[in-house]
Amino acid sequence: MPSPAFTDTVLAWFAAHGRHTLPWQQNPTPYRVWVSEIMLQQTQVSTVIPYFQRFMARFPDVHSLAAAPLDEVLHLWTGLGYYARGRNLHRSAQILSTQWQGEFPRSVDALCELPGIGRSTAGAILALGCGVRAPILDGNVKRVLCRFHGIEGWPDLPAVQKRLWLLAEEATPAAGFAAYTQAMMDLGATVCMRSRPVCSQCPLAAGCQALASGRVAQLPSRKPARAVPKRAVCMLMCCTPAGEVLLEQRPPSGIWGGLWSFPEFADVATAQQFLATQWPGQSLQQQTWPVLKHTFSHFQLQITPLLVHVPDEPPGVMEAGRQRWYSAGPDAASPATSVGLAAPVVELLQRIATASAG
Repeated sequence: MPSPAFTDTVLAWFAAHGRHTLPWQQNPTPYRVWVSEIMLQQTQVSTVIPYFQRFMARFPDVHSLAAAPLDEVLHLWTGLGYYARGRNLHRSAQILSTQWQGEFPRSVDALCELPGIGRSTAGAILALGCGVRAPILDGNVKRVLCRFHGIEGWPDLPAVQKRLWLLAEEATPAAGFAAYTQAMMDLGATVCMRSRPVCSQCPLAAGCQALASGRVAQLPSRKPARAVPKRAVCMLMCCTPAGEVLLEQRPPSGIWGGLWSFPEFADVATAQQFLATQWPGQSLQQQTWPVLKHTFSHFQLQITPLLVHVPDEPPGVMEAGRQRWYSAGPDAASPATSVGLAAPVVELLQRIATASAG
């Protein structure tokens, strides 16, 4: 069980060594905390900062985010990955705007009813943005608690997670809980890191069971390994003499939901059949590029890009609202554009622009 000394030690370390100047720590409203917490899921602080600043400049509050087109939201999310986070953020903003008058509910259960908000994120919103005591258990906190208490087992196993939540609840103080919450996240992110932890600088080193038993590298226990499935597709890059390429919007759910991507086919032969229906009888210059691999959390996508120079934009290729011709110039993926693009599409657009310039 955590003792008051554990909490006091963490708070004292945070006062001297914690991070106090992150953008979302300035004017920490529930909205700003919420956006930062969602962005920080699976993403490092250094990566998030410029995205957060651009997002706040464009969407300073819940109502402005709720009123925005999803395309614009996903555009500002382009490059952060895990795009379901952006879709959930937009949908939650709409719920908060219409059902809660732009205010955030003050309970974990109510916050967890919003898309994309789990128990730990809800706790962070309450503790850091609302002045309400609530424990958190993100990846950083799990790592600190598992090592300090010598807890075996993958942290997301129900029995292990139950024990960790109990420890997190007991260690969260009645006063100073906002500082403690940020302190635990900072400690895990800057000292008790997954690899190469700096145990010599850890304020909890004297009582850490993992350090005492030489198991720092083994704790927390890893998720049981399994083979990563692979899926192969062909992305068709139709490029006109004017330097425009055909893009289509993906379905709202699934990978890259709502983002714009190249038309996707099972293989090169199927893509070529599509070309024959749109430009019948024409000999089109084609080039198959090397396979581009993009790894998701649950599978690897192996993309074969097929570049085809087409003479014009046939009207039959367009599906109203779902397909569009898009400039593949050097600024195709710049912040000035207005659509959300999947990360491999950004890379391929840049390659097309480079090839055209050369």
